[in-house]
Amino acid sequence: MAETALVERGPEREPEPGSGRAPRFSPREEPRRRGRAVEGVRGYGLIVRMWIRSTMTYRTSFLLSVFGNGAITLLDFVAIYIMFSHVDVLGGFTLPEIALLYGTASASLGLADLLIGNTDRIGVRIRDGSLDTMLVRPVPVLAQVAADRFALRRLGRVAQGLGVLGWALWELSAGLDWTVGKVVLVPVMIVSGAGIFGAVMVAGAAFQFLAGDAAEVQNSFTYGGNTMLQYPPTVFAKDLLRAVTFIVPLAFVNWLPALYVLGRPDPLGLPGWVAYLSPLVAFVVFLPASLAWRAGVRSYRSTGS
Repeated sequence: MAETALVERGPEREPEPGSGRAPRFSPREEPRRRGRAVEGVRGYGLIVRMWIRSTMTYRTSFLLSVFGNGAITLLDFVAIYIMFSHVDVLGGFTLPEIALLYGTASASLGLADLLIGNTDRIGVRIRDGSLDTMLVRPVPVLAQVAADRFALRRLGRVAQGLGVLGWALWELSAGLDWTVGKVVLVPVMIVSGAGIFGAVMVAGAAFQFLAGDAAEVQNSFTYGGNTMLQYPPTVFAKDLLRAVTFIVPLAFVNWLPALYVLGRPDPLGLPGWVAYLSPLVAFVVFLPASLAWRAGVRSYRSTGS
């Protein structure tokens, strides 16, 4: 009875675990559905605040974790740096130019991983049935899953990505034709890239409702995509470039904006103004990802235990 009361008290009526029923809405509940997004943000903030307070209880451990996280991810760039001790250019790109690609991709993924990276654990919750407890709370499930075990130590990846980006911009500043649009495009591509990575994470989490556990499939598009974006597009086949531009638009994370900033042509021959479409692409990609997530939650049947 207590669980039923919790469900009915929320603005959106969630299905009881194992019931197999999809939530239904009446016309009068539409304003409440809009308010549910606000409740989701508020609930996310409260959960995140709880985990941050828990983390900061041991501040020395937190600082060491941030440093370790940043140092480990920095090894990817160290490998690139060592490679450039034997070559002068890679795919026509110099080390500072590749550092620009590395820094933007790493900072974007780090920001997305910090905010909603825990969505890849949804498969574990589906298997052990702990997702049931989230369904009876008056907070959207996605907000709970994304904020669960919020790891502030992931700031290390963001910090080291921004550090490499800062060095790259310092080295390139004298040789680039800077305009207001290019200056604004640098932070925009980081935020938009985080949005695109976040949409891929949500879509991957939705797929786990069907597959049971497909965290590695999700990681192949996020962490694997991040590794690919650290290198210039000129070293990849055009079929791959088309796939990551028009199917899974990871090219909008940093390739297309960075090519415009560097004054380089796109290998596919796309016009320069495409570089400014990253925010729109992030929004467009997030729509089907959110719909897939809702479909996944509605199809959930619990473990029966």
